[in-house]
Amino acid sequence: MALKEIITIPDPVLRENCSPIEDITPELKTLMQDMLETMYDAPGVGLAAPQINIPIRLIVMDAAQKEDSDEKEPIIMINPKILSSSDDRSVYEEGCLSIPEYFAEIERPAIVKVGYLDEEGKEQERDCEGLLGTVVQHEIDHLDGVLFIDYISKLRRDRVIKKFAKAKKVITI
Repeated sequence: MALKEIITIPDPVLRENCSPIEDITPELKTLMQDMLETMYDAPGVGLAAPQINIPIRLIVMDAAQKEDSDEKEPIIMINPKILSSSDDRSVYEEGCLSIPEYFAEIERPAIVKVGYLDEEGKEQERDCEGLLGTVVQHEIDHLDGVLFIDYISKLRRDRVIKKFAKAKKVITI
C-alpha cells in the first residue's frame, strides 16, 4: 500500500465530473486500500478519488473513527449515487482534505439513501444519517466537481479560493 498525494484547490481536477468505474480490477482494489491508508494518515473521515488526482467515481469513508481508538469501520463505495434524501435538514461543520484548515457549517439533508457497488462489485443500498450522512454527501459531491465551499456565500468562497491560489503561486515560484 502507498500513501497518495492529496491535491488542493484551485486544482482543476477537483471541479471535474468523474467517470464511472466499469470493472473491479486488482489495480482498483489496490487503489481502494491506498485511499483508505491516505485518508487515515491525513487524518480524515472521507476521501474521493479526484482528491488524489484520479477522476473516477470512487469514495472511501470511516465516520465511526474515534480519536482514542484504533478501531476502524471503513466503507468503500464505487459509483455511489444518492437515491433519496429526507426533507429534514442537519448542519455540520465541514472541512476538506483538499481545502486544509478551512471549516464552515453546511446544511444538508439529514438522511440519504445511497446506492453503490461494494469492493466486490455487489450492488448495495445504505441509509446514511448523522456524520456518515454528511460525509457521504460531501464525498459524492467531489465526484461531481462540487466542493463544500460551494454551499457558502460567494464572498466567503472567493476569499478561500483566492487564499489557496495565492499560496500555490508562492510555492511554485
